[in-house]
Amino acid sequence: MPDSLPAHDAATSGDPAAEPTLTLTHLFDAPPALVWRAWTDPAHLARWWAPAGCRSEVERFELRPGGAFHLEMQLPDGGVMPCRGTFLEIDPPRRLVYEGPAESLSPCGAGLPPRARVTVTLAEEAGKTRLTLHTRFASADDREAALQSGYATGWAKTLAGIEALLAGEERRP
Repeated sequence: MPDSLPAHDAATSGDPAAEPTLTLTHLFDAPPALVWRAWTDPAHLARWWAPAGCRSEVERFELRPGGAFHLEMQLPDGGVMPCRGTFLEIDPPRRLVYEGPAESLSPCGAGLPPRARVTVTLAEEAGKTRLTLHTRFASADDREAALQSGYATGWAKTLAGIEALLAGEERRP
């Protein structure tokens, strides 16, 4: 895990070997309702769910508990990395919980590692939004594999894509 991520805090919760989690935070200069739309509108999601140099296409997006989502991340080398998950909880505009499938082509799962549960919370802070992305991995080994595959650094770059979207800037691969 990088020592620091610009404009983001990366931290583990408890003993990483005993509690395989990772938490990233970011403060957006936008109200929670706007950040929520960026996360839950497939047209917006397709514009930021990928680090710079990549792009995503939303194949399926059923925003309801038990609903599925499927994105295809297009890599700069022409490869495609699927991201699949299931929504578990939806509490607009404060909380979104989703889970990765049992298997994935990559330990970082194109942003959703296999068997990982991701909780996104949005909290208003003086007209801005504190986003917390908390990931609970199935095991410490899964957490380490995801980190080695770029999970934390990829999310740091991807959160910058949300920042650009909220600022009205177009991100191009």
